[in-house]
Amino acid sequence: MAVHARPAAFEGVDGMSYSADILTDTTGDAALPWGAYLFFVRWGRGEPEAVGHLETEFLVRGHSETAVREAVGRMSLLVVKATLDGLIRGAPAPQAAKEDT
Repeated sequence: MAVHARPAAFEGVDGMSYSADILTDTTGDAALPWGAYLFFVRWGRGEPEAVGHLETEFLVRGHSETAVREAVGRMSLLVVKATLDGLIRGAPAPQAAKEDT
């Protein structure tokens, strides 16, 4: 996203097109109140219409929204693509990590 100023896009192992975004939310944990995760929008064939989505669990938990977003943003595109393909195949999401920031 930093290079092209737009979400990354991938073809999933199911042959569908997906765009990826980093989302954040509160965790309910006072020690690590913020979490970040990947959200994949699945696009329909032909017309550019969203037809579904997949999302991970929190991949990073930390003390600030900015810190957790940046931590997930440091993931390589290869890891993001592998995560998408794992979600499509029904594999368990990666374990949540703790961020020290």
